[in-house]
Order: sequence, then C-alpha cells, then structure tokens
Amino acid sequence: MAQGHAAQAYRKNATLTASPAQLVVMLYDGALRFMEEGKRAIIDKNYDLQNTKLQRAQKIVMELMGSLNPKLGGEVAVNLLNLYTYVLEELVDANLFDDPVRVENAAKVMSELREGWAEVEKIARTNPEALKVGNAA
Repeated sequence: MAQGHAAQAYRKNATLTASPAQLVVMLYDGALRFMEEGKRAIIDKNYDLQNTKLQRAQKIVMELMGSLNPKLGGEVAVNLLNLYTYVLEELVDANLFDDPVRVENAAKVMSELREGWAEVEKIARTNPEALKVGNAA
C-alpha cells in the first residue's frame, strides 16, 4: 500500500513541476496507457474494466480537445480537433462494439501525436526561444 502512495505522490509532484508541453505528453501517456488496458480488457472479455479504462481514455481526449484555442492555434488547432474527434469516436465505438481494432486505430493516432509533442517538449527544454511566436525559421 505504501508503494501506491509513493507512486501517487511522485505523479502529483511531476505534474506540479511539469512544463505545459510536458503536461500534454503526460496526458498522451495516460490516454495511451488506458487504451492499452481497455484493449486488453476487451480481449479478456472483462467488460467492466474495459468500460472504465476506455472512458478514462475518452476523458483525457476530451480534456485535450477542450484545451484547444482555434483563435490562437489556427489551422493546427482545427486539425488537432479533427484528430481528437476521430480518436474519441473510435474509443466510443470500441467500447460499444467490444472492438480492439478501433482502440488500436485510436492509439496509433495518439502515439503519432505524442511523438510530435515530445519533440516540442524537447525543443522547449533545450531552446525555449525557438517556440516563441514570431520566431519562425
């Protein structure tokens, strides 16, 4: 039990000290973890666990959707919204129809987006000025 509390305290501290880009990567990591657990539950026919895990992944995707600002983000924000909408629809359908392939489809998109955000986070950490508006190459 103490190990669980230590892990929870570590995650809380990591969240409190993370940069905005790190927080986004952490959200992707959580969504991907819940998708994998949900897919495994589908395969194992553990429908209660499937529902719980896929709903948690859906909530993270909705959080990411809610963080978008099309006025500031322009076309990038609109494209991300479209991708998140696709992922959310796949997760809902996966849960409704007990379809692990739909979870895989959603996870593939999220994995690719996560890679991009991890690169943004790396650039922000090593060269914060490179990401400021108006510093286009």
